[in-house]
Amino acid sequence: MTRKQRRLTLIGTAGVVLATAFGLIMFALYDELVFFQSPTDIARNTLPSGQRIRLGGLVEDGSVVRSDNAEVSFRVTDMENTVSVTYKGILPDLFREGQGVVTEGIVRPDGVFVADSVLAKHDENYIPKEVAEALKKQGHWQGDKTTAN
Repeated sequence: MTRKQRRLTLIGTAGVVLATAFGLIMFALYDELVFFQSPTDIARNTLPSGQRIRLGGLVEDGSVVRSDNAEVSFRVTDMENTVSVTYKGILPDLFREGQGVVTEGIVRPDGVFVADSVLAKHDENYIPKEVAEALKKQGHWQGDKTTAN
């Protein structure tokens, strides 16, 4: 084997090893990916049972119901469709009706979203980027008055 052939063999082997390592890393991280969905996205397509997603939209006015055991139920809307959400835990201080929210969890077979985390807007000039984009597509959000971060 000539010097040039050994060098090409070494480079080829290193490329195969790196490609295999990259593939294994991506395979391992695939289960950790969480995709953003709006209520309309959830209504349009069927998600595999147990798939984690982020649900974003506005908390529907008059929908927040608190129970004694720190469980809260509310509805998230994108002004076209609505999804019922249940959450057990302490809500952020800025969580309220009519405000932007992003929740993370799973959709049960009955269509109720079970959230294990709830993120609320942090001031009056903010709405989550994904929520703003979804609402802009439907014509329910004007971005000139607020900044989408």
